[in-house]
Amino acid sequence: MPRAIPEFYLHSRPGSGNLNFKLIGEQISADVSLAAGLIKTVNSPYFGCRSRCRSVHEALLMLGLDATSRAIAAISLRQAFPGSAHYERFWQASAQIAALSGWLAQTVRKAGLRADDAYTYGLFRDCGIVILLRRFPDYVKTLDRANHEAERAFTDIEIEALPTNHSVVGALLAQNWWLPEEICLAIRNHHDRSAIEHFESGLPAASRYLVAVSQTAEHILQHATAGSYTEEWQKLGPSCMRLLGIEDAALAELYDEGAALIRSSQ
Repeated sequence: MPRAIPEFYLHSRPGSGNLNFKLIGEQISADVSLAAGLIKTVNSPYFGCRSRCRSVHEALLMLGLDATSRAIAAISLRQAFPGSAHYERFWQASAQIAALSGWLAQTVRKAGLRADDAYTYGLFRDCGIVILLRRFPDYVKTLDRANHEAERAFTDIEIEALPTNHSVVGALLAQNWWLPEEICLAIRNHHDRSAIEHFESGLPAASRYLVAVSQTAEHILQHATAGSYTEEWQKLGPSCMRLLGIEDAALAELYDEGAALIRSSQ
């Protein structure tokens, strides 16, 4: 399981009443890897900051407390699963999807859809996969089958082999890290086409938008890099495009813009 949540995160969550930036900055700076990861995140071109961040204090000022807390939570989660190159590729793809999700949220501009929520959701969306990889040695085979399943839901393939699926595990982890309910619900339902397709599904609009934006971001990444291939866009893409109001011509433009953004971050 992930390591203990950083102490500053417990005291800096929205509503905690503790806004001591100096103390929070000191606690982050005490962990070199967290500090370096935060500064690197802020300096990513996806955030579009006009000046380069040089310190944890500047990162706090640029991102704000809420976004900083979520970024540190994601960095800590990644550090909880060190080691194999497979995990590194997974986290790299997650970071790119998260960044593209934040950018895309600003582009489509849907009511209730926040760029920082889209970024956070993209980081945590598939974290359950890493946990299942560590818990079940044969899960890698299940994951491969699910990635290449053209018709049935990804999670249906997992349930056949396991007592759970990565959406459930990821949602539980997100709840444990006090992420907003709409993000947790989006993680829980991100392979459920009917949940994002139909308003009457009961899934909040904000959650449906998060799923659609992140799935579109993943598709743009796959189109730009020819990597991390799955069949999810064929199953969920039309619903995502309808929900976000994206036409084919607009998607073609997003391919180009997204690819340029990816290249600028390398």
